[in-house]
Amino acid sequence: MRGVHLPERAVGPGAALGCGAAGQTGEVTWQERSDRLARLLMLPMLAISTLLAVITLPAVRTQHTRVEIGVAVVAVAALWSTGLIRYPVTGVPPRSRWLVFGVHLTLAATLVWLNPWYGVFAFTGYFLADELGGHARRVGFVAVALVSAASQAAGYPNGSNAHTVTYLIMAAFNVVAVLLMVNLTNRVMEQNTERGRMIAELAETNRQLQASMDENAGLHAQLLTQAREAGVAEERGRLAGEIHDTLAQGLAGILTQLEAARRAHADPAEWSRHIELADGLARANLTEARRSVRALRPEQLEQASLSDALADLARDWSRRTQVPAEAVTTGVPVRAPAETEMAVFRIAQEALANVARHAHATRARVTLSYLDDTLLLDVADDGAGFHPGAGAPPARFGVTGMRRRAESVAGTLSIESAPGDGTTVNAVFPLTPTPAEATPGTGGAARETASVEVAR
Repeated sequence: MRGVHLPERAVGPGAALGCGAAGQTGEVTWQERSDRLARLLMLPMLAISTLLAVITLPAVRTQHTRVEIGVAVVAVAALWSTGLIRYPVTGVPPRSRWLVFGVHLTLAATLVWLNPWYGVFAFTGYFLADELGGHARRVGFVAVALVSAASQAAGYPNGSNAHTVTYLIMAAFNVVAVLLMVNLTNRVMEQNTERGRMIAELAETNRQLQASMDENAGLHAQLLTQAREAGVAEERGRLAGEIHDTLAQGLAGILTQLEAARRAHADPAEWSRHIELADGLARANLTEARRSVRALRPEQLEQASLSDALADLARDWSRRTQVPAEAVTTGVPVRAPAETEMAVFRIAQEALANVARHAHATRARVTLSYLDDTLLLDVADDGAGFHPGAGAPPARFGVTGMRRRAESVAGTLSIESAPGDGTTVNAVFPLTPTPAEATPGTGGAARETASVEVAR
């Protein structure tokens, strides 16, 4: 449609009816409506011009011949205006538009020559000039402005200098006014078209954004499913580690004590001691099993600080294994995240369990070191040692579980060992120091060193 090229279409006085601030689609529709309205106005404006000419006819000395010509031209103009009602507003070739405009301008110019009041009808030429397109419409506007100037100057130049000057002044005024109107309206139309283009681009952007949001919603649902599956797998691994660190170790300790009780059946005191240890282990592991179900921290950490818990762990382990163990804390203790403290405790627990099962050691030492931003755990023994590069024996979860626990809290774990030289498990954890809370029974003083020596 013509309205698609609105930025190129200069809108003159006759097309002012079509100006609006709607979007591009609204401009196209409104322009068509204004063009149709302009065709409907031609016949009424011709009637008004004729009425004014008839009213003023007695006061104007007009030749009888000119009146007869005027009647004939008005009749032709009436038929022409009636026919233009059905003149299409779109799809007309440029040559046909020029032809229609030329015929209409000729009729208007002739009527103005017959009577200046037909300048009212000549104004309708702006409607058709507006439809010429491109720079041609400016030519059409200038032509209509010259005819309108004759109406305003009471006729075309007739040889009188005064009248000619008057006509030229009115013609210049009309031409400048209409061209300024065209330029101003063109700018408005270009801005409206640009605004419409921006709105269309924004609508397309919104559509793409909605499509992206729909796609992201699908991806989010997929990620939730994957996260749920990963959480299930992680929880299974955690439960496996918990079972290994608590129930499996406890059951192994119970079996060890029961086996020792069987060997000491001839010594009632020794037999009773092993039975009591087995009973204590069973009760402790029952409590730990219930705690694991509730996914709480180790019971030792619920009742004491990390250093105290490690000291108690070393004491209980030494009592069960009859191997001297020492727990030492260096540096200024600070509050660590619960997950980190639980990982440290479990790694120390597993490392001591490995010493009891495999090392054949005569002494063990657990060292907890607080540095500025790092927490260190060392579990050392003087046992048989092994080749760390050879890997853990099949069906052993211990080393793998300790490494996974360290990595779960952004820590690292390494093992130093050699046959005959003992083994040291080193674990390093990042730490954000905060002032340690007062330990019950110490009066709030930070302990620099805490050690427990348990003899055989």
